[in-house]
Amino acid sequence: MTWEALEKAGADLLRMRGPAALQAAAEHAMEGRPREAILRAAPYSTPLLDALADVDRSAGLAYLTGLAAGYAQRAAEVSVETVWSGPGSHHVPVRATSAVLADVIRKARRELLLMTYSARQYEPLTVILQAAVSRGVHVSVVVETLQGAGSALAGDEPYQAFTGIDGIDLWHWPSANRTEPGAKMHAKLAVADRCVLFVTSANLTQSGVGKNIEAGLLIRGGTAPLRAAEHIDALRAAGALSRLS
Repeated sequence: MTWEALEKAGADLLRMRGPAALQAAAEHAMEGRPREAILRAAPYSTPLLDALADVDRSAGLAYLTGLAAGYAQRAAEVSVETVWSGPGSHHVPVRATSAVLADVIRKARRELLLMTYSARQYEPLTVILQAAVSRGVHVSVVVETLQGAGSALAGDEPYQAFTGIDGIDLWHWPSANRTEPGAKMHAKLAVADRCVLFVTSANLTQSGVGKNIEAGLLIRGGTAPLRAAEHIDALRAAGALSRLS
């Protein structure tokens, strides 16, 4: 292994667990703690430790510490923008839902998580999602089902809006897992690479992203994008969310 392997392992751990995990791995290694203790403090750091063993240890640890500190500082820099669907205003410039959603999807490089209550075939969205899959982005979509929505949704199953896109993972909240009568999978959001979070009232339909009056927030940086992705991970790991075949 080389320095390139250490750089990749550090980037992968940052993507999966954030700068705190990378900092913990570096600090524990610097203190000479056993490998098992480092793995407990920073899960998924096995490739990092393997790569660290093949470079100058002091230089490698200094690099990892600086990398974690840099990303932590970057994560602390948060920007929040308001986003709207529907008619615009000349007095208050705002970004449109359709443009923001497209931008979030196009800029994803590793991972894209989407949640929507309703969904309908919408060609511009289909095109950019297929492009994301084609460039190697892992795309997951959590949707409501007709059974889960009861009489609130009709027509085709929402997941059918994505069945023409090869490579998308589809998930749902099974009715059997809902402890409260009438509970809905009503979240609408997008998370790109765990560093950008778009929370919106708009469903992934042409009406939602372009016609209705819908409001949302685009958050870049900070811990909110990472925490949103981790919450979805936890729901899947616990079995609250299940795959749609």
